[in-house]
Amino acid sequence: MIGKLISFSLRNRMIVLLIAAGMFGWGAYSVTTSKVDAIPDLSENQVIVFTEWMGRSPQIIEDQVTYPLVTNLQGMPQVKYVRGVSMFGMSFIYIIFDDKTDIYWARERVLERLNYANRLLPEGAIPTLGPDGTGVGHILWYTLDAQGMDLGEQRAVQDWYVKFALQNVPGVSEIASFGGFQKQYQITIDPNKLTYYNLSVPQVMAAVRANNNESGGRKFEMSDIGYIIKTTGYLQSMEEIESIPITTQNTIPVSVRDVATVQMTGESRLGIFDLNGEGEAVGGIVVMRYGENAEEVIRNVKAKMEEVSAGLPKGVKFNIVYDRSGLINESVDSIKTTLIEEMLVASAIVFLFLFHWRSALIIIIQLPLSIAIGFILLNAFDITSNIMSLTGIALSIGVIVDDAIVMVENAYRHLADAQIEEENHG
Repeated sequence: MIGKLISFSLRNRMIVLLIAAGMFGWGAYSVTTSKVDAIPDLSENQVIVFTEWMGRSPQIIEDQVTYPLVTNLQGMPQVKYVRGVSMFGMSFIYIIFDDKTDIYWARERVLERLNYANRLLPEGAIPTLGPDGTGVGHILWYTLDAQGMDLGEQRAVQDWYVKFALQNVPGVSEIASFGGFQKQYQITIDPNKLTYYNLSVPQVMAAVRANNNESGGRKFEMSDIGYIIKTTGYLQSMEEIESIPITTQNTIPVSVRDVATVQMTGESRLGIFDLNGEGEAVGGIVVMRYGENAEEVIRNVKAKMEEVSAGLPKGVKFNIVYDRSGLINESVDSIKTTLIEEMLVASAIVFLFLFHWRSALIIIIQLPLSIAIGFILLNAFDITSNIMSLTGIALSIGVIVDDAIVMVENAYRHLADAQIEEENHG
């Protein structure tokens, strides 16, 4: 079989050259469309369900949230196992699917089960799906360089401007904010004043909740003009909260300011984010969507950052803390350098030993053609060009060179012997 293939190739060299040129062109196109990343994604095919029920102990979370969810999420098709983790105020459920399962099909199945499991959870505990990314999807970290701006203002800029803009970049699954203070109105109740006015904490909460609302009336016509009646009741300042009436005693209204103090403050934190020991910082983590091209997503995110910078407050700019594109570019440059060095060294050695430039040319052609075919197979099996795959190609270049040298030298020797034998007989 091999002999016939070699014989056919020798008799039809033009066809072989056309096939090689076609494979090389296909491989060159595969290189440009290949998904490039630095780290191979070996994480499991999983869907994360996150439930927040703050103020409850881990045991309560385990009994009333984690256990009902785990028991109801079991038994789904193509699920290998379900893991549950309970901590203070939070519950995490990890549903691990088979490796060949489509991740978005899996997320749909989990959502179907959650629609049923919601009725088993206590009020206020609402499960949500985690981002459609993986453990190695953190491709870029950034902070806001804002001298003179307090951490609350920085976090507001991050949450209400930067985050929404960067989430629109194709391939981005989530922008996870970190650091700073999340602004909120805080009502601090004085228990002695509550006792004096004979009130309770639920009464204060109900009054605030009832007065932070908006409702509409019906439409009526007057002088052939239609009017729609509505009331505007959303709270927009601390003064409005302080003026909310709770009850009336002896025709005198008791408002929130009589029993509590209202202030603008930050939400309680369980930790801080410090940058290089220079103080706290505010920023975000760009999480890449499952199966996307990391190099392309990072490039698009940086381009979007330049657009977003025009709308940032004066003196605020981006500071990129972690950027995986540097490692990606170094990996790609390494394979390019290795390929060029191997081609030059192997061709020079063959030429020095044989003094036959056509034999050296065969090796120069074979190396890039073999690598081009390798990228065709990488795309066919949906394997990213990462450190592991590119290193494998770099190591295989040595084997390809050895094979080429042995075959070329062997063919050259047989042709030389045949030529000498023909001259002797002639």
